[in-house]
Amino acid sequence: MKVYVRVTAAFSEGGQLMPLSLTWEDGQEYPIDRILDVRPSPALKAGGQGDRYTIRTCGKESFLFFERSPKITDPNLGRWFVERRQP
Repeated sequence: MKVYVRVTAAFSEGGQLMPLSLTWEDGQEYPIDRILDVRPSPALKAGGQGDRYTIRTCGKESFLFFERSPKITDPNLGRWFVERRQP
């Protein structure tokens, strides 16, 4: 299941979108220690397509997805989501 999250991000000098931290549903903010990989990829568990960031936060590796807006002229570039872990 998709969980949309608030992400603090910045653009590098080369134009790359780099997430710096994410805020979970409960308001807890997690700094992103490192970006390990970025690639276009489907979210297999939650559905959808986007840029999949493999990140390390709090010593754990996980995926963070950026789902681009379908309209190029839309001022909203897109939304960030994670795949909720199923028990």
